[in-house]
Amino acid sequence: AASVYPLYEKALRDASALDFDDLINRTVELFKAQPDVRKKWQHQFHYIMIDEYQDTNLAQYQLVKMLVNDHHNIAVVGDDWQSIYSWRGADFRNILNFENDYKNCTVIKLEQNYRSTKHILDAAHAVITKNAQRSDKKLWTDAGAGTPVQIVPVHNERAEGEAIIRRVRMGVDSGQRKFQDYAVLYRTNAQ
Repeated sequence: AASVYPLYEKALRDASALDFDDLINRTVELFKAQPDVRKKWQHQFHYIMIDEYQDTNLAQYQLVKMLVNDHHNIAVVGDDWQSIYSWRGADFRNILNFENDYKNCTVIKLEQNYRSTKHILDAAHAVITKNAQRSDKKLWTDAGAGTPVQIVPVHNERAEGEAIIRRVRMGVDSGQRKFQDYAVLYRTNAQ
C-alpha cells in the first residue's frame, strides 16, 4: 500500500479528482484556512442531524464541529455500545464527548430493547460493561427471559460452520424443527 499510494494520489491529481476521505479532509482544511467560507456554510445549514454518530471518525467530527453555527442546532443518534468501525477510523469517543461539546444538549437514552430477550441483553451487558470507556445504561425488554445464551467454543470458522450444521441437522432429524425454522446470521459475506 505504501508504494502504491503515491501513484494513487498522482492519478487523483492528474484527474482533478478527490476520493471520499479527501472530500472531508480538504473541506476541513478549507474551513480552517478560510473562516469566511466556513461562516457561509454554517449559515447554509440551519439544522444538522447525524445518524450512527458512534461510527464517525476524526475528520467527520471536525467537519461537524466546524459546520455547527452559534445556534447549535444539532441532533445525533448513536450508541457507543454498538460502535463497530474502529478498524476504519471510527472513534466511539465522539459520542461520549457529545455532552461536553454541546453543553446545553438533551440526551435521551433508549434503553428498552424490542428485539431481544432478557438473556441476550444480560449477556451483552456482561460483555460491554468490561469496557472502561462507555456510557452508563441498562438495557431492558418486555420480551421475556427467552432461551439462555449458549457459548459454543470452536477452533476456527470451519468448525463454527460445522457446529451450526450439526445443530440444525439435530433439530430437523428429531422432527422438532424444519429447515425453514432456522436463520443463520453473519456479519461479513466472507463467512
